[in-house]
Amino acid sequence: MSDLPFPAPPRDDPPSDEQDERRSFDAWLDYHRATLLTKCAGLDGEQLARRAVPPSTLSLLGLVRHMAEVECSWFRRGLDAQDIGPRFGTAADPDADLHGGDPATAAADVAAFRAEVVAAREVAARHGLSDTGQHPRLGPVNLRWIYLHMIEEYARHNGHADLLRECIDGATGD
Repeated sequence: MSDLPFPAPPRDDPPSDEQDERRSFDAWLDYHRATLLTKCAGLDGEQLARRAVPPSTLSLLGLVRHMAEVECSWFRRGLDAQDIGPRFGTAADPDADLHGGDPATAAADVAAFRAEVVAAREVAARHGLSDTGQHPRLGPVNLRWIYLHMIEEYARHNGHADLLRECIDGATGD
C-alpha cells in the first residue's frame, strides 16, 4: 500500500508574541517543514516527480529529497557529528537529491524526509542554542545559526514549491 497521496499536514502560524527564542525557532522551522509537505499533499508519485518547469530538473520530490539531506546534514552530521553518508546523493552526482527521484520511490522518499525531521528535532532538543557543530566549509556553527539557516533554506525552496505545484495542477496558496 502506498502512502501517497497524503493530506496536507496541520500547519499553525508561529505565535507573533513568543518571547522564547528557542520556541520561536522551533515554531518557524516546523511551519516551513509543514509548508513543503502541504505543497506536496494530494499528489501521486508521478506528479511529485514531474519536472514542471523545463528546462529545470527540479521537482517537488527533488525538493523533499533535498530537504531530507539538508536536515540530516545540518542536525545529525553537523551539530551532532554523526557519521552518516548521503541518503540520495552520490560521489558521481552529489546533487542527485535535487534532480533525482523516481515516482516508484516517492512514498519512501517522503517517509525519509519525515524521519529526518524527527531525527533533527531530537538532535536539536539535546543541544543548547550556543552549542556548536562543524561545517566542512564554514567551520564551527552554533544551533542558533543552524535554525536561522534552515528557516531561510525552507523559505527559499518553498517558493520553488509554490511554482512547481501551480504548474502541476494549478493549486496556489501560502
